[in-house]
Amino acid sequence: MVRAKVDVVVAAATNEARAAKNATKTIPIVGLNVGRSLETGLIDSISHPGGNLTGFSPNPSELSGKRLELLKETLPKLLRVAVLWDPNAPTGETTWREMQSSATALGLQMFSMEVSRTEQLDFAFKAAVKAGSGAVVVNLSPFVNSHQRRIHQLAAENQLPAIYPRAEFVESGGLMSYGADRNEGFRRAAVMIDKILKSTKPADIPVEQPTKFELLINLKTAKQIGFIIPPNVLARADKVIR
Repeated sequence: MVRAKVDVVVAAATNEARAAKNATKTIPIVGLNVGRSLETGLIDSISHPGGNLTGFSPNPSELSGKRLELLKETLPKLLRVAVLWDPNAPTGETTWREMQSSATALGLQMFSMEVSRTEQLDFAFKAAVKAGSGAVVVNLSPFVNSHQRRIHQLAAENQLPAIYPRAEFVESGGLMSYGADRNEGFRRAAVMIDKILKSTKPADIPVEQPTKFELLINLKTAKQIGFIIPPNVLARADKVIR
């Protein structure tokens, strides 16, 4: 892309944004789903990104804490929750650590399902069940994103209600998801690209964070594992797959 002298590079997430920034310091970059863009060194600040990158950056720790809250509301007697996370993901370990304070506030114990390879998935779910986990929170990573259906299958086989980070996980067979509305990110990125093409520098375009969040529930999956979604949680869903 650098050799082709493109006008703008659009990067799907943190890894792609880092690769783009390593490749060019001059071509403008707009990052989508760039988690912890400040902490990962991609920008100087949210309001003044500096350099040649701006974009849309959800907050992984806040959203993960909210998913724990939703699980607790869905399963009031829940005591231990397993967290599936990838240590190789840019925000993996930091998000895992920060979730622990949210879990403590909710009276939950956490079990770490640290997975970065396909062959580790089966063992991780068996270990979670053996440890007494009553549900699973799945944190976003490239690995998790590419193994959605296998994770759904293992959650169902082990009778573990699971909550995911994005809507497509529920659309592909997951039980619940809570996260930023991805369409908002794409729309805002289009506005940023338009500004850049009209000569505004990325350094002068503040990194934006989501303002719209959505809860999705898949009742087909709930029925498959014999799980009943409480009416108060169901009523809050933005979309229900029946």
